[in-house]
Amino acid sequence: MREYLGQIRAIAAKDLRVEFRTKERIAAMGAFVVLTAILFNYAVDRTVVHPRELAAGMIWIVISLAGLLGLGRTFELEKEDGALDGLLVAPVPRDALYLGKVVANTVLLAGVTALTVAVFALFFQVRLPGNPLPLIGVLLTGTVGFVALGTLFSGITAGTRMGDTLLPILLFPLLVPLITFGAAATADLLAGLSPGESAYSLRVLAAFTLVALTAGVGLFRFIVED
Repeated sequence: MREYLGQIRAIAAKDLRVEFRTKERIAAMGAFVVLTAILFNYAVDRTVVHPRELAAGMIWIVISLAGLLGLGRTFELEKEDGALDGLLVAPVPRDALYLGKVVANTVLLAGVTALTVAVFALFFQVRLPGNPLPLIGVLLTGTVGFVALGTLFSGITAGTRMGDTLLPILLFPLLVPLITFGAAATADLLAGLSPGESAYSLRVLAAFTLVALTAGVGLFRFIVED
């Protein structure tokens, strides 16, 4: 078990070192978040609806779109220089490779999620709850579910010529429950409701994340070996 966890940690650390060295995905996702928030800020008619009422849904939409920018590049660099072939012949279980990718992508998207909430709180005058832990739990659970599913489908699309174009087409229909219940739980918490009142949405979100992780662990080996 210790060796297995060490393999996951090594894969995740390798991906994060590459990303922090190049900063390609971080820069792209961060710029997308800020620019999208600015556009939404000017697009909403404040005489009709207050932006605060739309903030929860917009936060999840922006997180999903920004996440696609990063997840689409999960395997691209390794395929370009042949590093993926080296990983596949290494004595590393396929599920450990998948989970290492998930951990690295979750760290990156968690940072993007924090930036998204901060930017929307600034532009949309969203008052964050005094106890941020329930909100962090909702966002982190949704982030893990999104990354688990996105990493799996990124492995599928990386082997096709359409690549990044195909990823959102395959992924977005499956993200409807995550965005729906994630936005609902986030809206409740931003409105000042107690965590217990959004417990149902959080349970659905947690179930989605568990199913996505289970599917990823079980199916990833068939994708990379195809």
